[in-house]
Amino acid sequence: MAGNQMHNMTTLIKRLEAATSRLEDMAMSFEGASPTNHVSLATPVQQAGIEPSTQPPSPPTPTPEPDPPQIEDFDALIKSDVQAFVDLGKQIGGLVGEQAEAVLQAFQAERTFILVTTKAKRPEPLAPELMTELHKASDTINNIRESNRTSPFFDHFSAIAEGIVALGWFFELKPATFVSDMVGGIQYYGNKVLKQYKDKEPLHVQYIQAYYKVFKSLSAYLNNHYRTGLTWNNQSDLSALDALKQIQSGSAKAAPAAPAPAAGAPPPPPPPPPPPPPPADLAVPSSQPKGGDMNAVFAQLNQGDAVTSGLRKVDKSQMTHKNPSLRAGSTVPERSDSQGSLGSPVNRGKSPAPGKKPKPESMRAKKPPRKELEGSKWYVEHFDNVSDVIEINAQQNQSILISRCNKTIVKVNGKANAISIDNCNGLSIIVESLVSSLEVIKSTKFALQVDGVVPTLLLDQVDGATVYLSPASINLEIFTSKTTGTNILLPPKEGTDDDTTEHPLPEQIKSYVKDGVLVSEIVEHAG
Repeated sequence: MAGNQMHNMTTLIKRLEAATSRLEDMAMSFEGASPTNHVSLATPVQQAGIEPSTQPPSPPTPTPEPDPPQIEDFDALIKSDVQAFVDLGKQIGGLVGEQAEAVLQAFQAERTFILVTTKAKRPEPLAPELMTELHKASDTINNIRESNRTSPFFDHFSAIAEGIVALGWFFELKPATFVSDMVGGIQYYGNKVLKQYKDKEPLHVQYIQAYYKVFKSLSAYLNNHYRTGLTWNNQSDLSALDALKQIQSGSAKAAPAAPAPAAGAPPPPPPPPPPPPPPADLAVPSSQPKGGDMNAVFAQLNQGDAVTSGLRKVDKSQMTHKNPSLRAGSTVPERSDSQGSLGSPVNRGKSPAPGKKPKPESMRAKKPPRKELEGSKWYVEHFDNVSDVIEINAQQNQSILISRCNKTIVKVNGKANAISIDNCNGLSIIVESLVSSLEVIKSTKFALQVDGVVPTLLLDQVDGATVYLSPASINLEIFTSKTTGTNILLPPKEGTDDDTTEHPLPEQIKSYVKDGVLVSEIVEHAG
């Protein structure tokens, strides 16, 4: 029995050895055949030029929306007359070329504004973002003029600056007439250039004549498309700012696209994600505020008594008042700055730059004139040397603000609530009646005619004023402050043949103390 078991064990071991030997032979045969198999499998694919993936067909390009007729005509004006003017300016070169380029930018900005009006309804009030680019170009043109008054090309700069005001035509009821009137300001300086360079350099003559042509073409364009003023697409639900964003994003999409990758190449893998931010050190602040970051300084000041908790106690050996040797050497041993020290150079911010002084009124860029009713307020602004009378049909709940108008006549029909006037020169105003008061601030050569009733007149920093009163306004109360040269013309008494009498307002006051009380009296000069 035991012999049979030994025989079976021996047989089993031999069979296992035989199976192991066969497995080893098979493994050796596979290792020798694998390189050949790889080559034989890869070579046909490479020789056949089979691509691992095919590029999907590109989607069809959407057809762009055609421009409205007024945009097409304005583009034609820019490409022909404006571009011809700019090319002549570049031939002259220097600041003349820069100013001409700014004119092109102004027309392009106005083109964007006109396109907004074709897509959006009229905003109330008009958002200043719609005028940003136009104001930038206008400021560039005026800055070149104002900063180069001694230049031999000052007449060139002035002619261009006077004409650019005409681009504010969209505030006018008759834009074509407004632009034609602005040509007079251009010709005042432009004709000087024509006379000076007529026999010397014809290029300068062509430059000014090209500028004349730009505004003649603009006047014809406005007479064709905006005869009675600017129009908006009031049937649209799109706001003006949204339309502006769409136009600006559309112009960005119209930029040339980057070249496409070679056919068949797989797209590049996406970039790896950015590394995570370093862990914040809560014990000691790892970043110091920048020199101009005053918020960090104020935050430390707001800590109160705790602000000195980070200061290091100074050893007596480092105190100059207790060590004459340190004072003699005029040096103090260096120490590391405390993290919380306000005197640390790292924490000490730079002194703020001095504030920029505002430009004088004569050097500021001229803004387009404006007469507009917003809610219950009338705004009359930036009218200069206007020959026609500006009339306002006011109501009892409406107030009127007149600002920065020079040599202008304003007539207020009806009974308004109140009138406020500031920074005007040579303004004449005819008022029927007011509920409240008429206030004049920082104005010169001011004239007022009251036909009805005005309860109160306030004059503050007025130099030279004439007030004509009617019999109905004889009870007018006048308050003055820092005012000189003011005369009141009183009407003759009813039933008499007397003439109108003129009475100056007192300017000189005498003050003295009497019985412990300050007394002020008007100084009268007899004789």
